[in-house]
Amino acid sequence: MTTAGDPNLRHLLARAVAVEQRIRRAVEARQLTDPDPDDAFRGLYLTDENIARLLDAEEARAFPSPVPDYDETPTETPPGAPAEMPTEVSRLTSLAGEFGLTALDVEILLITLVPDLDDRFEAFYGYLNDDVTRRRPSIGLALGLCGLSPADQVARGRLSALAPLREGRLLLVEDLDRPFLSRALRVPDRVTAHLLGDDTPAPRLADLLAPWHAVPGVGDPAPLAAALARGASLAYLREDQGGAGTALAASALTLAGHRALGLDLARLAEDPSPAEAVRSLVREARLTGAGLVCAPLDAVSREHPELLRLLTGTPVLTILVGRAPWDAAWSAAPPLLLHAPRVEPSTRAALWTDAYEAPVPETIDVDRLLSPFLLTPEQITRAARGAAQTTHLDGGILTPDHVRQGARAQNAAGLDRLARRIEPTVTWNDLVLPPGTHAQLRELTARARHRDRVLGEWGMRPGGGRGRGVSALFAGDSGTGKTMSAEVIAADLGLDLYTVDLATVIDKYVGETEKNLERIFSEAAGVNGVLLFDEADAIFGKRSDVKDAHDRYANVESAYLLQRMESFDGLAILATNLRANLDDAFTRRLDLVIDFPVPDPEQRLLLWERCLGPALPRGRDLDLAFCAENFELAGGNIRSIAVTSAYLAADTGEPVTMPTLIHAIQREYQKLGRLTLASEFGPYLGLLA
Repeated sequence: MTTAGDPNLRHLLARAVAVEQRIRRAVEARQLTDPDPDDAFRGLYLTDENIARLLDAEEARAFPSPVPDYDETPTETPPGAPAEMPTEVSRLTSLAGEFGLTALDVEILLITLVPDLDDRFEAFYGYLNDDVTRRRPSIGLALGLCGLSPADQVARGRLSALAPLREGRLLLVEDLDRPFLSRALRVPDRVTAHLLGDDTPAPRLADLLAPWHAVPGVGDPAPLAAALARGASLAYLREDQGGAGTALAASALTLAGHRALGLDLARLAEDPSPAEAVRSLVREARLTGAGLVCAPLDAVSREHPELLRLLTGTPVLTILVGRAPWDAAWSAAPPLLLHAPRVEPSTRAALWTDAYEAPVPETIDVDRLLSPFLLTPEQITRAARGAAQTTHLDGGILTPDHVRQGARAQNAAGLDRLARRIEPTVTWNDLVLPPGTHAQLRELTARARHRDRVLGEWGMRPGGGRGRGVSALFAGDSGTGKTMSAEVIAADLGLDLYTVDLATVIDKYVGETEKNLERIFSEAAGVNGVLLFDEADAIFGKRSDVKDAHDRYANVESAYLLQRMESFDGLAILATNLRANLDDAFTRRLDLVIDFPVPDPEQRLLLWERCLGPALPRGRDLDLAFCAENFELAGGNIRSIAVTSAYLAADTGEPVTMPTLIHAIQREYQKLGRLTLASEFGPYLGLLA
């Protein structure tokens, strides 16, 4: 092994030479005082001849001597004296300073370490332990090699559970069922690797570490970096959906001269031994001089607050990132509280383009395509890489749909268990609505697309704790196009549509309705999608005077949902058939209230044409103008009639004729409970038979 160019390794091996001299003298002393060197049962042990051969043979391996230009001469360090310092700071010296080790601690660490550097020492320790099966130094042997009495209480205290060597997990004490002095000592493989120059994290942490790193242009890390440099050791960055908390924390640590070590708290919560994992992580941070970036805090704040207390009590720089308000019970020391900004729209496209790592066609406006999405820097990077993968299916040519698909793929899956997800397949051309309603829907889409600029850059965000969300009410009879309009808006924005039936959220037990709503909004906070609440009047009915317990708790549910809607950062649409039943306080808090009237004859004719479609065979006797003029039906009813007609035509093997259509209309009237009046069916009344 060449060590001339590695001062760290030169220092470590130079210190090991001194340890070897101690062990040589101990072995020689044991040989001189061995009471029965001719014991017939010595075959169970290493013989003196073998030990002498290991010590004296020319082919025996030994630690390399320090190179001549090395300033330090390895000598024994008396216990209690200052630790040796090389000319250039080595990892051993840095480790001693970081963990607060004394010279005695360093010597014990080296005595325990040498079997991992040269396997000859296993035989030496087996001989000195008088047991060839015990090839690690015991506590008593380590103290003896340091020239200390096994009864020295101060020396024994350096190996207690709370001493720096063991509390920092630099040294493991095994065989705990044995007496104290005969317990074996071992240096963890990760510590040995670090001292030899390897900074690969321990396999135990592989599933817990997150690749959070500094991202230029995202927020201003200078204030936090300055606070860390002045001695702040704990900070909490609270962020909203799409916040850049982890990137800002990593940038601040880098600016303050530290590495950033990311911890995924969601994975930590699922770890079978989370406390053990935290201790290993803290050791990793201290070995490498890193600070911890822990997110998302919400993953452990409710179910595992003890992990937060463990993290906030560590001796390393710790920055937590989450959305929940800080709870003083999570830490004995107050943290530095900051707000993490979102990724600005101007920065979003640049991050995406850098991560895409390929030329972006000039026709692709990434900034506009990503404007409806609230994404973290890490999600933007994954979205770009996901889009690059999808392009392989289309000849490697990037399209707007690829950009949107990559962004939608970053959604969490939790909301799928609470709401029905719909992938939009309709466009503006599929809507048949009055011009005023159509214009209001366009305005709603514009609000969702430009909210970051208006509410963020231009500072038009209202007070009162309101979020950056957009909320609207769709009011109209069943079948007038409310759900379809929500789907069109989602398609235009490139988002998924999630529908929630509020009637299924209501629970007769006190407090359960609020819990159901909170679960929905919490999961929706991690999703870039359009949230459609159907049957909104089920919970947003007018609040009444409290006459009994039912009235009281019904009012509580309405008030809770009003407050939760205001703080929601996404796009929420509520649909109702009974606008008159809604509370005025609720409608005042909405951005838009859009009415969906029953279509007029001209719109109904267009609906008949579109619902029957171009592929369905039609008879020459179809009189769609008559149907549009005489039957006052909503678009949903017309669609249902068209489908019924298609099934009837498929069964007879003939095109859709007027008798077929009249029969399907009669079936729809029966479903609606409407009478078949002669004034409506006119000349086709006879077809009803």
